[in-house]
Amino acid sequence: MSKILVTGADGFIGSHLVEGLLAKGYDVKAFVQYNSFNSWGWLDNLPKSTLKNIEIFSGDIRDSYGVRRAMTGCKNVLHLAALIAIPFSYHSPETYVDTNIKGTLNILQAAKDMDIEVIHTSTSEVYGSADYVPIDENHPLKGQSPYSATKIAADQLALSFYRSFNTPITIARPFNTYGPRQSARAVIPTIISQINNKNESIMLGSLHPTRDFNYVEDTVSGFISILESRNTYGDVFNIGSNFEISIKETAEIIVKLMNSNQKIKLDPDRLRPSKSEVDRLFSDNSKISKVCKWKPSYGGIDGFQKGLKETIDWFGNSENLAKYKSHLYNI
Repeated sequence: MSKILVTGADGFIGSHLVEGLLAKGYDVKAFVQYNSFNSWGWLDNLPKSTLKNIEIFSGDIRDSYGVRRAMTGCKNVLHLAALIAIPFSYHSPETYVDTNIKGTLNILQAAKDMDIEVIHTSTSEVYGSADYVPIDENHPLKGQSPYSATKIAADQLALSFYRSFNTPITIARPFNTYGPRQSARAVIPTIISQINNKNESIMLGSLHPTRDFNYVEDTVSGFISILESRNTYGDVFNIGSNFEISIKETAEIIVKLMNSNQKIKLDPDRLRPSKSEVDRLFSDNSKISKVCKWKPSYGGIDGFQKGLKETIDWFGNSENLAKYKSHLYNI
C-alpha cells in the first residue's frame, strides 16, 4: 500500500492510529514534534518490533519547509497535529493560531501542490453547546473557546482548498475520545488517576455537561473507514458513539468500577468561564455509518463501561501511571 503520513503521531490518538494503520498493512510515516530529548512521545512505548516498521520524521507543523519534506513520497496525510487543551488556550491563544491554523495551512498548501489526499482532524468542540441533539454535521459551528475557534478556522480553511482548488480533503470530526495514553488534562484520566493516587476527594470542574465518549479504538477505526471509503472529499464526518452521558454520571461509574469510596467535589479552578462551557455534546453518527460503513464497537452504556474498564486497567499499571504528574492539575 502507498505511504501514509500521520501528523501528531506522537500523541494519544495519533499513536493509536499509527498502530491501527500498521495492523491493516499500511506503510506509515510518523510526523512527531522535534525536541532535544529525541522523544517520540507515545510511540516510544510501542514494541521495538512495531517501531522498526515506522518511518519517523521529527519536525514542527508550523514550519512549511519541514511539512513539505515530510509529505514527500506520501499518497495520504492524516492530519492530527494540534494544540487541544481548552484551558491553555485561554491564556496562550496565539500558539493555537500558529499551530492549528497556520500548521493546517502548511499541510493544505503542500497537498495542493503535490496532489496528496488529506483527512483533516476536527473536533466536536466546534459545535459548541448543542442547539439540537443528536448533533449532525449540519449543526451550526460556535467558537466557545480560543481552541474551538482555531479548529473552526482550520476546518473552513481545509474545505476552502477543496472548493477553490479541488484538493482532495475530508474532515473527520471525532467526539470525546478516551482510552490508554490519554493526557491527564482530560476528564476520564483525571478521575482514574486521582482514585489510583488515593486522593482524599476527586476534584472536577463542571459536573452537569454531557459528552459523547468515544473509545480510542473506535476513533481509529473511524479514521480508517474514512480513508478506505470513496466519495468523501469535501465532506465532514462525525465519529461518535451516539451515546450521551454526564460528567457526574461518568465519574460515578468509574468510582464504582474501581471500588472506591472517594467523594466527587467541585474545584472552582477547573471551571471554564460560563459562556465558554460546552454543556451538551451528543453525536449523530448516521452519516459515517451510511457512507463509510462504520459503527462503534464500544457504543451504548455497555460499550462505555467496557472501554472504561480497559482504560482503568491500563492506568492501573504502575509503570503507566508513573508517566503522569497526576498530583497536579493539568491545564
